[in-house]
Amino acid sequence: MLYQITGKQIDIGEALQTHVKDGFDSVINKYAERPTDANIIFSKSAHEFVCEATVHLSTGLTAQAKAHANEIYAAFDSCSDKMEKQLRRYKRRLKDHHRERSEPVELSGASSYILARGEESEEQEPDSLQPIIVAEMETKIPSLSVGEAVMQMELAGAPVLVFRKEGQDGLNVVYRREDGNIGWIDPQM
Repeated sequence: MLYQITGKQIDIGEALQTHVKDGFDSVINKYAERPTDANIIFSKSAHEFVCEATVHLSTGLTAQAKAHANEIYAAFDSCSDKMEKQLRRYKRRLKDHHRERSEPVELSGASSYILARGEESEEQEPDSLQPIIVAEMETKIPSLSVGEAVMQMELAGAPVLVFRKEGQDGLNVVYRREDGNIGWIDPQM
């Protein structure tokens, strides 16, 4: 498995890199078959260290975890525990997913935009209805079944996931509702 271990404004030493590789190897190989790569980023937020990990599986699914701690090793250990919990929770479905799917998840390109938040008060009307674009990025939209989309949303810890339903052309959305259930938007063509 390919590891990319980096630090934002932090020097990452060999001992930490070895600790990360050993820790993730044991967790990922136990629960996921054929992981392709892992991206681990360490940063500092005030007095705490932050560890963010993203693991890409060969099927196209992605698992993400993030943790904070006062020490950098503790931040990684907490992040690793969260990743293990996610993968353990979905182990059966991940293994079944490998058997059912002979090819990796198909991804199609799309643009993703970050819009500036309006600073107007409730009484004041905005000057224009055109939003200010702060950033533009490339993103990928996977072709998944609804069950796989829900699993991917849960693994990524995301509140919403846009996907292309296998066998259909239109876009679908799954999202976490306020009542804790999952919502699914399936537009009719």
